[in-house]
Amino acid sequence: MQRSYYLGLAEAGLRMPIGTHLVLHEAADPGAIELDGERLGDVIVRAAGRFNTPLAVPLMDLKLEKEAMLAARGIAAGQIDSFHFDELPADAPGFGLTPRMLATCEAIRHVAKHPDLVPMGMGIGPFSLMTKLISDPITPVFLAGTGLTADEEPEVALIERVMELGTELLLEYFSAQIDAGAKAMIICEPAANLVYFSPNQLANGYDIFDRYVTAPMRRIKALFDARGVDLVFHDCGELTTGMVERFATLDAAMLSFGCSRLLWEDAALIPKSTVLYGNLPTKRFPASQLSVADVERLAREMLDKMRATGHPFILGSECDVLSVPGSEGEIMAKVDAFMKC
Repeated sequence: MQRSYYLGLAEAGLRMPIGTHLVLHEAADPGAIELDGERLGDVIVRAAGRFNTPLAVPLMDLKLEKEAMLAARGIAAGQIDSFHFDELPADAPGFGLTPRMLATCEAIRHVAKHPDLVPMGMGIGPFSLMTKLISDPITPVFLAGTGLTADEEPEVALIERVMELGTELLLEYFSAQIDAGAKAMIICEPAANLVYFSPNQLANGYDIFDRYVTAPMRRIKALFDARGVDLVFHDCGELTTGMVERFATLDAAMLSFGCSRLLWEDAALIPKSTVLYGNLPTKRFPASQLSVADVERLAREMLDKMRATGHPFILGSECDVLSVPGSEGEIMAKVDAFMKC
């Protein structure tokens, strides 16, 4: 897509949640739909229509890539959630796409049949994938930040090997989504935050952050550029200004941050060729302490302050808006509130 397309959406005042999960769970059999590409594609199309957006967003399920990594190594399905590498993994015999990944690709192919929609892909970022595959990623990241190398410290060697293999898997999966027709890819790096990177180390420089987060993302961005696909970068973790500045250098079509950031302040750090998206506290939408009136007030504040910056902006959710059993009506009422206020 031309960059002007996203800028035009912002100029037109588009508002939208990342809300496909809400629409999926209106069905009686969401688990079956997740494995059926055509039905999943229908859900994505319905979600785009429900929220009046041309951006057709898949499910933000960031467990698929870990499943693919471990399934390729013969790890039983029931052990995947709790499995972590404790020694250097060998090359996989070939990753292969899991049934959920194949269904996602088929769903994108289905969405691509609708000329009024922009079919989008979805995936986790390399650093966040690594943190799901290591039982304690914080310690080796810190050790690497002190200057210890993979040759000197086995824990550093482990995370770097896992991240290398994970990046290869991601490039394969993202290519499959692009082959299916994705025109933009949402890449989520929620672990690239202050939980995993020492604030004291960052105060002395961002070398380790650049090495473990920015550099792998540049490999992914290079793939997207070569294929003519737009990057939508999402990180809902607790971020520093330095992190935001580095994400800005990725030249994403859209940047999405969580509520740790004040977007009207971050606007000064982001080129105006990149649309800012977000970041209403949708993780709190199931909580009764956040009322519909509160959501309307926050939405108006966000709109007013972002207009004052002059930065291209789309009002939306801080992350995927999940359907929570028993709270469906309350969540949807709050989504409707920021869409209409």
